[in-house]
Order: sequence, then C-alpha cells, then structure tokens
Amino acid sequence: MNVWVFEHRAMGRQEWSGGSMTSGPRHDKGLKKGFERSRRTMRVDPGEFRACPLRVHALLHDVPLEDVWAIRLPGGGAGRTIQDVRAVFIAGVEAAPPIVKGLFRLRGRLGALLGWDQQRPAWNAESYVHRLSAADRAQSTAAPGTPDGRLSLLYRFENEQLSERRNGTVHAFSSLSIRPTPGGYLAYLAIYVQPVHRFTRLYMGAIAPFRRLVVYPAIIRNVQSAWAERYGGGSGDENR
Repeated sequence: MNVWVFEHRAMGRQEWSGGSMTSGPRHDKGLKKGFERSRRTMRVDPGEFRACPLRVHALLHDVPLEDVWAIRLPGGGAGRTIQDVRAVFIAGVEAAPPIVKGLFRLRGRLGALLGWDQQRPAWNAESYVHRLSAADRAQSTAAPGTPDGRLSLLYRFENEQLSERRNGTVHAFSSLSIRPTPGGYLAYLAIYVQPVHRFTRLYMGAIAPFRRLVVYPAIIRNVQSAWAERYGGGSGDENR
C-alpha cells in the first residue's frame, strides 16, 4: 500500500492553538502546549494546516483532505528545506518494520490481481499538472512529472512539495511541508484523496485502520529517528 495513501495511528486528536506557518511566540507556545497535551499522536486538525500559507490549498481547493500529520523535528540547524525532510522520509520508508512491508506487499498483490495499478492513457488528462501556473513551474526545483517514488511530482518548492498518484482506486495527493520553530522544525504531511468512483470511499474506509494504526506511526517514528541521526535534536519519542 502506497505509504502516502495508507497512513497513521489515531489514538486521539491533536489540539493546537490557531496560527500560521509564520513563527511567533503565541503560535509556538500553542504548538508546544498541544504536543504536551497529546504526546502519543501527531494527527492534527485540518484547520491548523489550512491556516498555513502553502500553495497546495489553492491548487487542491476542490479535493477532499483525508488526513494531516504534524511531525516535530528538533535540531537541524539553519537552512533546512523540503529536500532534507524528503530524504528522511525516504529513509523512514526504507526502514519500515516487517508488518508495514507486509502490508505494502499485500496491497501490491491485490493491485496486480485486480488491475488497480495498471496505468491507463486516459488518466494523463486527469493529472493536476495541468493546474500548475507558469510561476509554479518556474519556482519548482524539479520538473513537474518527475517520479517521486511511486508518485509523480507536481512541484517542489523550498518549503513544500506536492505529488500525485492515480490508480484504479483513488486519485491521491501527498503534500509535504516544513517550517522552522524554536529549537528545530515542524513538518506537515497531508493526504488528499479525490474519489474516482463510488468504490473509492469504501476502499479508503477499509484501509483506514491499517493506515492510521500501523503504517504511519511506524513511518513517522522512523522519520524522526533518521532526522535525529542526521541532524541531532533527540529521538522521535520525545516529540509524540
């Protein structure tokens, strides 16, 4: 199961103070208090994410937002970008525990058996690459359509990137962003899912427990560990 669509444990909803991506004493104090109130979950209110000044909100204004996760990344020093976050996400996926890899294999076999992942030329016209403006393309550090794992990149800016994947079950989008905070960084992972037929919601409901209870907790823990190994700042357990 694609890691971007098959996600995190919901042991309680994280509550945060309102704010934006711009750092400020009140906002950062609210973030800290929110994490202290619910140290065992990183799933956040979509409204908090939508308050961030990111391109994804306008580009996917008509696509349902499935889930948002916030990941504290302590340390790191100055000047970290989305490329640094992407690198630790790749490491996190590669280090996934056997149960997660087993779920990926199961989804792959089902997809092959049922033809879910067989690409069709007609889907090219559905790509959201056609929504990109000239400014988006000029600002992106990688060309739209560049492979991003099993997804296709739409854009990659300094502080955010967006990728998509269309198959027989969903048209899914993965948004990854980063902003500095006192003592480190905060990353957001947001999953959007555009239904492609009536089966989409049934499919998403069926895999939701696996995504939220198994896959994303493991991946995010690995991401935090990989960040700590590369940039210091303590283990991921201190930030859940």
